Amino acid sequence: MSILNEDKNIDSHMDEPLKDIWGRRNPRFEKQYEDSVIRVLADYGIGASENTEAKAKIFGAGYEVYILAFFIGLYSDKRLPLSDDSNDLKVLGQPLEKWGNGASKTRKAYPEIRRYILYALVARTDINWIKIDKGEEDISKAVTKLVNTMEEYANYGFSFLADKMQQEGYFFSPRAFLDIFLQLTEKSEKTEVQDDDSDSDVEQL
Repeated sequence: MSILNEDKNIDSHMDEPLKDIWGRRNPRFEKQYEDSVIRVLADYGIGASENTEAKAKIFGAGYEVYILAFFIGLYSDKRLPLSDDSNDLKVLGQPLEKWGNGASKTRKAYPEIRRYILYALVARTDINWIKIDKGEEDISKAVTKLVNTMEEYANYGFSFLADKMQQEGYFFSPRAFLDIFLQLTEKSEKTEVQDDDSDSDVEQL
């Protein structure tokens, strides 16, 4: 079964069946970060709440912290394999297709972020999409690779957040997460400039 539709549009390639299969998956995380990171920042196990701020929690659902951890790993370009012991691992409890769908008086739904995550995973995961399209490889195995990439980026992000937790009062600043991503994007821009300079030097030789 082809993963592309008749007009060969990449967005449609994401929608059926890849997006749906991926959306039913529930990525794992290491249990060590449940109490040290997720429950500190979110109402994990309770869901999004209008009283989150009053409870001194920055996020509602636990998957919001997972999303943050994933993007920290992605922008850092660092992946950290999960523990090989299944007893050290846990799933969040909501499949990816549910992430960001909930809306309340204090926030809007943000389902589009799932598309951005999926695009990033497709770009960063070594998969032969031509063979998938020809039906020569199982798309479910490809999706497992995508989820594994997501878990490893998020695992690095969780370790990064856990380290920040050791800095007293770090997350009391309303700019804490903004500063994290400003630092990460600044590093990315410097790397791109260095790469451009290297290319220019090669052209001059």
